[in-house]
Amino acid sequence: MKAKTTNRRNFLLAAGVGGVGAAAAIVAGRPKTKVAAAEDTASDKGTSYRATEHVLKYYKTTLV
Repeated sequence: MKAKTTNRRNFLLAAGVGGVGAAAAIVAGRPKTKVAAAEDTASDKGTSYRATEHVLKYYKTTLV
């Protein structure tokens, strides 16, 4: 029986695929957090900061 040799290219490919799979498993297992709804701050008609829909969407992209 011939032993399978692993060269550097195959090793790096396997390591990369394994890393992506591990990262996907971690992200999929995380509980989702709820962001405050924009309707809660819509009643504030002042000129101060308001968490609008596009601001809340940005906050979702910054979660690690």
